[in-house]
Amino acid sequence: PLAGQEAVLPVPRSVLHTHASPRSAVGFLIHAAEIDGDKVGPRRNLTMPGVAVTVGEQIEALERIAGAQVAKRIREQPDETIWAIVKGWPTRFEARRA
Repeated sequence: PLAGQEAVLPVPRSVLHTHASPRSAVGFLIHAAEIDGDKVGPRRNLTMPGVAVTVGEQIEALERIAGAQVAKRIREQPDETIWAIVKGWPTRFEARRA
C-alpha cells in the first residue's frame, strides 16, 4: 500500500501476529550468533522477543501514519487455504531464554 500497490489480506483482521522491527531482528540474530553454545546447552532453538498485535491493529497504525487512502489499498479477500495454515500458528511467544 505504501508504494501505491494494492495488497490482498487473505486472513481475518483478528489474526494475532508477533513481530519485531528490522533493527531489533538483526540485533537478535547477532545476539544469537554470539551466544556461548555451552551456556545454552543442546537445545539451540531460541524464540526472540516481539510485539503481538492483530492484523487489524497493524492496518489501523498504517492508516494513522500514512492516511486512509493508503490503508484502503488493502483488499480483504479471504483465502481458506491460507487461513488453514495461519490459524495453526502460535499467537504468543515467551522469550525467556533469549
